[in-house]
Amino acid sequence: MAQVAVMSPDGSVEKIDRDSKESLQALRKLSALMLKAALQQEFKGIRLGEVVADEDGFHVDSDKDDQQVSVDELPALQDAIKKLAKDDAKVEFVEMDLDDALAEAGDDQYSNALIKEAAKDGKVAMYQLGDVKAVADQDILVYGDVVKNIQLLSVAGAYWKGMSSNPMLQRLYGTVFFKKDDLADDLKKRQEARERDHRVIGNQLDLFFVDPKVGAGLPYWMPKGATIRRTIERYIIDREVADGYKHVYTPVLMNLDAYKTSGHWEHYRDDMFPPMDMGDGEMLELRPMNCPSHIQIYKHHIRSYRDLPLRIAELGMMHRYEKSGALSGLQRVREMTLNDGHTFVALDQIRSEFAKILKLIMSVYKDFDITDYSFRLSLRDPKNTKKYYANDEMWERSQALLKAAMDDLNLDYYEAEGEAAFYGPKLDIQTKTALGNDETMSTIQLDFMLPDRFGLTYVGNDGKEHMPVMIHRGVVGTMERFIAYLTEIYKGAFPTWLAPEQVHIIPVNEDAHGAYADDFAKKLKAANIRVVVDHRNEKMGYKIREAQTQKVPYTLVVGDDEMKGNGVSVRKYGEKAQNEMSQDAFMNEILADIASYSREEN
Repeated sequence: MAQVAVMSPDGSVEKIDRDSKESLQALRKLSALMLKAALQQEFKGIRLGEVVADEDGFHVDSDKDDQQVSVDELPALQDAIKKLAKDDAKVEFVEMDLDDALAEAGDDQYSNALIKEAAKDGKVAMYQLGDVKAVADQDILVYGDVVKNIQLLSVAGAYWKGMSSNPMLQRLYGTVFFKKDDLADDLKKRQEARERDHRVIGNQLDLFFVDPKVGAGLPYWMPKGATIRRTIERYIIDREVADGYKHVYTPVLMNLDAYKTSGHWEHYRDDMFPPMDMGDGEMLELRPMNCPSHIQIYKHHIRSYRDLPLRIAELGMMHRYEKSGALSGLQRVREMTLNDGHTFVALDQIRSEFAKILKLIMSVYKDFDITDYSFRLSLRDPKNTKKYYANDEMWERSQALLKAAMDDLNLDYYEAEGEAAFYGPKLDIQTKTALGNDETMSTIQLDFMLPDRFGLTYVGNDGKEHMPVMIHRGVVGTMERFIAYLTEIYKGAFPTWLAPEQVHIIPVNEDAHGAYADDFAKKLKAANIRVVVDHRNEKMGYKIREAQTQKVPYTLVVGDDEMKGNGVSVRKYGEKAQNEMSQDAFMNEILADIASYSREEN
């Protein structure tokens, strides 16, 4: 097996297998350094920030006084990198005095900052490629002749160090592999990712937008996107109410003391917005979690064993502090609405309630046609207990109960130490995204801690007070992330029951057939079907193509023949064939489609 020479940040060199993950990462770091060299060669005076290799490829941050690097200039930069590779480029290790390194960086404030961060005892470890240097912070390949299968991908804005208070730089992305076929496969996957990107589809279908000028990470739902969201919310509420949940509304603000009692302030502070001082000693906090709010619902009345299990649910709005650089469409936002629920149970009700929750989740998955998932039992890391609630007996008891509940259901699962919440273990249901990545969709969490901290009790059938156990659960996570997931899974072609526009009617001639189209639209609307009649003065072929572009499930054309037969000409999304149907037959078909959640089989 071929080997390559890899240099570590301490300057040592060893040979490792070329097919290993470590060698690919080192190849990407070398490619990033070569991109930096190409940028300095092509654009005199350019300032350069971080030079990074990661699991997705590599990137370099840059800043120019006059104008940014354009996409059209990427091929020239790519050619410059390949020329460096042909010229036997080799990486050297250099240890410099801090003052000398800063003097060499000149007035480049980004290089200066990186050098100062990396300095130890007045020295800085650097990688050098020709006249170009970069901080030695990752393993790197020594010889550049292997940089052949490389592709510079795109340019985008990125805040320095990911903070919106810092200058906006330009980030140049690239990917590289040892083998040509691996590069081709990667580029094919990236093309598929672009076609499925919920941000791109959301813009094409006018579903939502995020405008950093009025609030980064704060989505605005357009009418079509709001329709999809509202349909899901109504579905979830109806399913939960039918399953015995009491739906509530609770405020998005809460006294900071509640989060100190819950432990969120201690364990989760970095992800919370700063408290608001109300001027009279009261400190209010935007909630990062809904559980303390639902605890207040429980505490509002004296509870009896006859009340248990008490199931409380809410589509609860929450706020999390996220750095600007981490925000991404609907997947990483600062304001989100969680499909949240908390059940308060007696100890002997845990297993049956756990099974009931899991049954609800599986039923919801079926309706959304989610079939590729696995079960992860997320446990406390026994070697790092500092980040968890300090009660060994509670942890042993709750983890044993979760395992027993899973075994009762005879379900396969794998254990993941270190993935538990700070207050208790949980079952995570891991789904596959459209691109095959793992993502946590649903959770069921067992919690002995919060009932204890908030002093929750119920009166047992013995007349004495007992402490309930709290089960946290989310069926589909946040509305934002779930809709992003569905958009990419469906590629924007939402099933009929979810589609914002379910039927698009096109009259062949407005004067002759417009009224007929409107009359049938009224009939559809009376059956709660979302329909639009296209009265625009455009050619029929253009209207049909646009309906297909907008991925409307059913496009209906009505002309003389349809009026005579009291029918419609039906074309389904993605199909070229048109079928003639009576109005009643079409009504029966679409209503059955909606009622079955657009599944082929019930």
